Amino acid sequence: MGRCDGRWNGSGRTGMSEVAPALERRAQIALVSAIKEEIAPLVRRWRARKIWHDGRSYPFFESGDGERSGVVAICSGIGAEQGRRATEAVIQLVRPAKMLSVGFAGALDSSLKVADIVEPRTVVNSADGSRTDTGRGTGTVVSALAVAGPDQKRRLASAYGAVAVDMEGASVAMGAQAHGLEFAALKSISDELDFAMPPINGFVSLDGQFRHVPFALHVGVRPWLWGRTIALGRNSARAARALREAIESYLDREI
Repeated sequence: MGRCDGRWNGSGRTGMSEVAPALERRAQIALVSAIKEEIAPLVRRWRARKIWHDGRSYPFFESGDGERSGVVAICSGIGAEQGRRATEAVIQLVRPAKMLSVGFAGALDSSLKVADIVEPRTVVNSADGSRTDTGRGTGTVVSALAVAGPDQKRRLASAYGAVAVDMEGASVAMGAQAHGLEFAALKSISDELDFAMPPINGFVSLDGQFRHVPFALHVGVRPWLWGRTIALGRNSARAARALREAIESYLDREI
């Protein structure tokens, strides 16, 4: 898991962005991911900065790649509320034409394997059952309130007819709808249906940051978690590489 630094540093910047003057043009597409590791292969050569909004800072990236110069990305932190806040921040600051929720997802269908890409037609909010139609793609992704294990995955699949589960997609969709913007999603499978996740939920802070050191200490004295933790890291790296290719293909198609 990666870290999106959202701590206030005492600079007094609230609702303002240190990069706003450079972003007066309208962005074509704004990508929202939860953690930097999801998009790290994609943004490796992009211009990296921090933006400030409503008292929080967000990692922010601008593509300098010719035809993709109108593409930006923001790293929200983990969870629905963090996705909502980051979506509002990037909309206020760069006025995108389209929001694209990107990142890792868990498979709810046994046919989906690590690094498979899902471009859903529908994104469902498990908190209230609301649905967003993306206008293209196939299948349904459901946004849950916590990282789902195998049993929870099966319940979500049964309840929503979904093929994958994430945490932030529905909040990005809601933000886009509130501002009358187009919305789409691209998700890369990082954990298959029967994969038993390490105990990640307990190490996500209230502001959506993954607490690496406490998690490492917890796992370090529990050898039965080592295999799963190593496997998740390896699978996440594969998922990130596949996601980069999928996003680049999407941008080539859309821009």
